[in-house]
Amino acid sequence: MHFTKMEGLGNDYLYVYGEVPEDIKDLSIKLSERHFGAGSDGMIYINASKKADFSMRIFNADGSEAKMCGNGIRCVGKYVYERGYTDKTVLSIETQSGTKTLCLHVTNGVVESVTVDMGRAIVQEDIDLGMHNLIATPVSTGNPHAVIFTNDVENIPLSIIGPQVEHHKVFTGGVNCEFVQVLGERELRMRVWERGSGITMACGTGASASTAVAVTKGYCPYDTPIKVHLDGGTLTITVDRQCNVMMEGPCSFVYEGETL
Repeated sequence: MHFTKMEGLGNDYLYVYGEVPEDIKDLSIKLSERHFGAGSDGMIYINASKKADFSMRIFNADGSEAKMCGNGIRCVGKYVYERGYTDKTVLSIETQSGTKTLCLHVTNGVVESVTVDMGRAIVQEDIDLGMHNLIATPVSTGNPHAVIFTNDVENIPLSIIGPQVEHHKVFTGGVNCEFVQVLGERELRMRVWERGSGITMACGTGASASTAVAVTKGYCPYDTPIKVHLDGGTLTITVDRQCNVMMEGPCSFVYEGETL
C-alpha cells in the first residue's frame, strides 16, 4: 500500500487514495505508532464521492474513526490538486460530519494554504467538571470539544488532565479537550488533547471551537480574523454572528511511503 505523509501545523496523518480496508483499525494503530510504525496522528482515506468532489474518512492513532479533521481536510485539498485529481481551486469534500467547502490558495501550481468553511459551531452552556476547578464549554464543530480557559496555558499538565476530561462521565463517547489563553482581542493560545490521539501539535476543529467560544463570551470580536497559536503554528479563524466558522491555514507534504 502506498501512502503519503502530510501535516497541517504538525497535525500529521498518513493519506491514502482508495477504499478503506477492512483491517483499518489495526492498520491505523500499527502505522501511526511513532517508534515502530511510520508515525502519525492517524490515517486519512480519500476517495470519489457521489455527494461532493471527493470524500475523506479519518482514523485516529487508536483506530477509532473521527467525523472531521480541520488540519486534515486542508491537506486533502492540497493532495487532490497537486496530484492532478482536480484542477478546481474551490472544492467540496464529503466528511462524516457533512460536506465542507475548501478554497485553495495556489501559487505557481502549489497549494500554500487552504480556507475551510467549517460550518456552524454549536456552543453550549458551561459545565463545572468537578475536578481541578475546571469549567468547560461544550462545543460541536463536527467533532465534540470541551473548551477550557486558563491564564497559564503553557503550564497546564495536559498529559494528566487531558485524558481525565476526554473520559469524563458528562461527555458520552469521549471529547477533545482544548485549553485556551486569551492573549488579546484578536489573539488566542491553545493546547489540545485529542480524543483517540492524545496530545497533538494542532487541531483545526478545536481551534474553531475555541474561537467560537471566545467570541460568544466577548473575549474576541465577531467577523474578525483571530490568530490562534498552537504548538505547531498559527491558524486564522473568523466567526460570524450566527457562529459560522471560517478557518485558514497551511498544509505540507512530508514524504511518500510503502507498507511492507
